[in-house]
Amino acid sequence: MSDEVTLGSVAKSEWIKFRTVRSTIMGTIVLVVLTIGLGVLVTALVRAHFSTMPLTQKLTFDPLSTSLVGLFFAQFAVGVIGSLFITAEYSSGAIRTTLAAVPNRVQLSLAKLLVLVTSMLVVCEIVCISAFLIGMAIFSGKVPTDSLGSGQVLRAVLLAGVNLVLLAVFGFALGLILRHSMACISVFVTLLLVAPLIGLAFPQSWQNDFMKYEPINLGASMMSVTTKQYSFGPWEAFAVLTIYMVVLLVLGMTLLQRRDA
Repeated sequence: MSDEVTLGSVAKSEWIKFRTVRSTIMGTIVLVVLTIGLGVLVTALVRAHFSTMPLTQKLTFDPLSTSLVGLFFAQFAVGVIGSLFITAEYSSGAIRTTLAAVPNRVQLSLAKLLVLVTSMLVVCEIVCISAFLIGMAIFSGKVPTDSLGSGQVLRAVLLAGVNLVLLAVFGFALGLILRHSMACISVFVTLLLVAPLIGLAFPQSWQNDFMKYEPINLGASMMSVTTKQYSFGPWEAFAVLTIYMVVLLVLGMTLLQRRDA
């Protein structure tokens, strides 16, 4: 039997790590609870009070975004999953053993990325589709609903899952760069949540020009059925967010190669 280290063999090893560590299991549970659980709670409340809502709210009501409301918080769960996939090994010192077994650091990074993207894509798409379908089932008969039979709705739901995957990659890239769990989580939360709040203090013209580039607003554009004023279209938002992730990954892999473990 050959002892050659290949991308496939490294990916198998990283898959075992990924699916057995506590942070992945807990993070996935939180992801499901936030996306589906919060979606069920909000859609049930909206159904119960829809008849008393003002007419203007009824006319502009968006059932899709309501069913996926839990994704706002789920974004932080996937970011933590992605960052801990690399920083946990630095915290425990296991990264030295990993690098001794896989000296090719680019190969190691790609294997981890392959495992992260593949597993999170499956989980996130299942969770988003489930949250949407459950939400529409709750709304049925009393509140206007959307259907996956609509191309725009299907695109929005699928890109909602892709958005979560990209944010998991974002956390992973920060992990490669910073190598410390708390630092990664702090930067992740700052860029996703704090920066948009700070942006609200700037003049409206500045907000219109720059806030559409913020990751959280790019995600909102990806999962929106319609394109809002001063926002990117869904595919443009996907492209911009992907470029962010690629740049951060290249930087992270470069630093991984140049720094000691």
